[in-house]
Amino acid sequence: METVERAITAVNERDIDGYLACCTEDIQLQTPVSPGAGVYEGADGIRRFFADIEDAGPDFRLDLERMEAVGGERVLAFVRVTSHGRASGLPPRRDRQRL
Repeated sequence: METVERAITAVNERDIDGYLACCTEDIQLQTPVSPGAGVYEGADGIRRFFADIEDAGPDFRLDLERMEAVGGERVLAFVRVTSHGRASGLPPRRDRQRL
């Protein structure tokens, strides 16, 4: 669970290297926050994810609400996503996502 907390902190601090330290080399990130972007794969994909969230909503933030262990090496994290569109100033359509 500590790895999930570190990854969320890295996203909020825009610490790409810190986030990548929480991942395996074959990382695949698919997020409902930006479904049009597709799957972010590998280190280059994660760098693109960070650039995308900065471009779309510079105040993008994940707040961990709770975590539950699911099996030996899986964690289900419930987070609150907050952000406002750079151009519109509007928040995303949904404020809760399962990541």
